[in-house]
Amino acid sequence: MFRLLGRYVFRETLTSALLGTLLATFVIFLHGFDRLFDLLVQTSAASMGTVALLFALAIPPVLPMTIPFGVLVGILIGLGRMAADGEIVAMRANGVSSRRIVPPVLAFAFLGMCLAGFASLRLTPLAMRMSTDIINDLARTELSAEIQPRVFDEDFPDVILYVGDVRGGELVQWRPVFLADVAPGKRSSGMKEEAVGPLVTVARQAIAVSDPVERRMVLSMRDAYTYRMGKEGTANDTFAPFSAQALDAAPPKEQALRSSAMNTRALLAYKAGPDLVENKIELHRRFALPVACIMLALVGIPLGTATRKGGRSAGYVNAVVLAFFCYWLSSMAFVSYAKQGRMSVPLAIWFPDAAFFVAGVVLIVRMEMPGDSDPLATMKNWLGTRLKALKPGAGERSLNRLLSWRTPLLPQIVDAYILSQLLLYFFLFLASFIFLTEVFTFFDLTNDMIHNHIPISTMLRYLFFLTPELIYRTLPVSVLVAVLVTFGVLSKQNEVTAFKACGVSLYRLALPVFLCGSALSAGLFAFDHYYVPGANRRQEALRAEIKGKPTQTYLAPDRKWIMGQGSRIYYYRYIDPSASTMDDVSVFELDKDTFRMVRQISAERTRWSPELKQWVFYNGWTSAFPPGAARTYEKFDLKNFAELTEPPDYFRKEQVQDKQMNFRELEAYILDLKQSGFDTVNLQVQFYRKFSVPLFALIMALIAVPFAFMVGSRGAMAGVGVSIGIAIAYWGISTVFEKMGGIGELNPAMAAWSPDVIFALAGLYLLLRIRS
Repeated sequence: MFRLLGRYVFRETLTSALLGTLLATFVIFLHGFDRLFDLLVQTSAASMGTVALLFALAIPPVLPMTIPFGVLVGILIGLGRMAADGEIVAMRANGVSSRRIVPPVLAFAFLGMCLAGFASLRLTPLAMRMSTDIINDLARTELSAEIQPRVFDEDFPDVILYVGDVRGGELVQWRPVFLADVAPGKRSSGMKEEAVGPLVTVARQAIAVSDPVERRMVLSMRDAYTYRMGKEGTANDTFAPFSAQALDAAPPKEQALRSSAMNTRALLAYKAGPDLVENKIELHRRFALPVACIMLALVGIPLGTATRKGGRSAGYVNAVVLAFFCYWLSSMAFVSYAKQGRMSVPLAIWFPDAAFFVAGVVLIVRMEMPGDSDPLATMKNWLGTRLKALKPGAGERSLNRLLSWRTPLLPQIVDAYILSQLLLYFFLFLASFIFLTEVFTFFDLTNDMIHNHIPISTMLRYLFFLTPELIYRTLPVSVLVAVLVTFGVLSKQNEVTAFKACGVSLYRLALPVFLCGSALSAGLFAFDHYYVPGANRRQEALRAEIKGKPTQTYLAPDRKWIMGQGSRIYYYRYIDPSASTMDDVSVFELDKDTFRMVRQISAERTRWSPELKQWVFYNGWTSAFPPGAARTYEKFDLKNFAELTEPPDYFRKEQVQDKQMNFRELEAYILDLKQSGFDTVNLQVQFYRKFSVPLFALIMALIAVPFAFMVGSRGAMAGVGVSIGIAIAYWGISTVFEKMGGIGELNPAMAAWSPDVIFALAGLYLLLRIRS
């Protein structure tokens, strides 16, 4: 009997535990998803095998956190289903104590502990070392300079490069070329050393050959002019029909190994050093996280058997509250105390496990006592009673109005029935995705919050303003999961068969889903246009405050090179937007046809005159370069140039991220940056994504309907599993196209719309093939 009961309980918990682990791993994995794709798309040296290996190596570090959560989910859902179906009551009625399920459940938790321990002690440090080595190798072998036309490229040390046009082929041709050597220090000029400005080289054409081994790019230039100009005008210009120059790429930024990449034996042997506290925390955490499987199981057993209603959703919500909120919140708080020296490291790491052990033993002892009940349900009832006491009858009236709601736009009862189920699951999964991400973000920023003495109110405000961005990112996937689960439950309960027997086709059943998806897409577009950008500006400022970074004004004083109107290039060391002044400024006027230098103006300072509507230059010189004639040179104390008409606002380029603007603001921002010679390819991709991303809510509904009917007989959990696979494919394909568009490999519009087209065609194909 014990073996039969053990196998039965093991089967009930296994499937839900696997799906819970997969879902939590997926959510946390997405936290570093974008950074990994940035590396891979920008690195041409990475093969498909290397790409797959890097993604595989990103999974083990999250398993020590997600496996305990999955074990708790499996226990709560499995035992909760048995309790809701009366099986626990039936066991007690037949003289079998409910404590008989404790040994098989603990055996299941012990298995999870072994897997989490292997991932924590062995897989995670190995994966961290391997991924760090691969990333560093890619950085050493990849020439990081991806030259974009009409953009000031700063990837080469002490060199600013501007190329008018790039022509591909076996030999890459640039025409024309502007090079400015801005290395600090002094340059030789004749018989003496004198401080000079940028060493400028212009060429009509150049052939560029990259040398990844030496990490440099060799230029073979035609009709090249080099201008050496000192403040006294003593230097001269030189002309060469053919010239060669090598541009060394910036040294690779290698990632350093952290304590999480150290072997467990090395951590045990580490007794003294600057990272002693960090290494001790990492060592104890590697053992405490796997043990959490047992501790969470001790609490999950009495809670699962006491569940009277709520089913799988109640078990999942309880697991989120217990594992991610109670356990992880207390764990991160105590770890921060240990880093501050206010608590010993072993006590800080093991205290949450000990607390859950005590709570679990107490609850298991009370399992067979008369009147035992669900503790979480008791707490909910207590809170509900207190809320009703504040305003009697308000809660019941609101709930009754919500439950009795019917939409007048759809005349059939079945539409309201399907929509009510769909919206229930939609809001449940949307709230789950947001809550999991915000809890993980809270833990991730806890150390910064404590280190920089940030009050908890600031953290809560940050999470509040982060919510709109999370809604924008997770709403399409929430639609996908909700549709799959809704029709999965209907198919499991044979309601779809009953509808078909009554002459209602599957297309008719899917109609309210498509209408709801269309409404959500339109609402998401409006939400992004009117609300999300402002909320993102607030949350970015709050995050900078939590991180201890200086307050951002979104002005860019480090933009030293700007393409002016026509063929004019401005260079300055500092700009004061409030006073409309620039210091150490140079203006290079170039011939628009040959790109030869026509005139150079240099001054210590320039100020915008509102009365003259011109720039007034102080303590400088000007030099003209007439073709076929000697160069002229003139010094001045104060001078203005009527042809320099760019106002101060022209030089004020806001460093605003695309997600902090709606599509109209982003479009104007792109046009402004293009005029100044800045790279706008990635911003153009984001502009088109302002339209393509909201539409994905409808596309997800379109692709989810046929999948729901295909796997519907297997129930809601199968729908969750399928939705995770589709969501991974969606995020992967979408990110690949986005990054390829950002580096110029694809047209921006194609990069933004291709994922929509691919998934829409796949959804239409599957939808037309279902037997309605």
